[in-house]
Amino acid sequence: MDGGGVLWWVLGALVAVSLAIAVVLVVKLVRVRKLLVSTGVPMSAKVLFWASIAYLISPVDLLPDPVLLDDIGLLLVALRALHKAVGQATRGPGDADRYGPA
Repeated sequence: MDGGGVLWWVLGALVAVSLAIAVVLVVKLVRVRKLLVSTGVPMSAKVLFWASIAYLISPVDLLPDPVLLDDIGLLLVALRALHKAVGQATRGPGDADRYGPA
């Protein structure tokens, strides 16, 4: 196999891995969609969730489409922000003293 063939295999593997990671993250984000109807979750976390989904399917990207690093990064940020917002929303007013600051 020549150098060009190896390069295509490496690029193909990179695309396949990044696509698999993006699919897993989208599945996780869709599973937490029921948290979006919770009144305790701030609107900013809800908007970030929908913005990340829209960015994933949008044809406009910061990086070329075969490399999904920007999409994956935004999905990770949205998932983390939503998880943190739900954690803060489920805490009562006296829980901060017991468990420390959020």
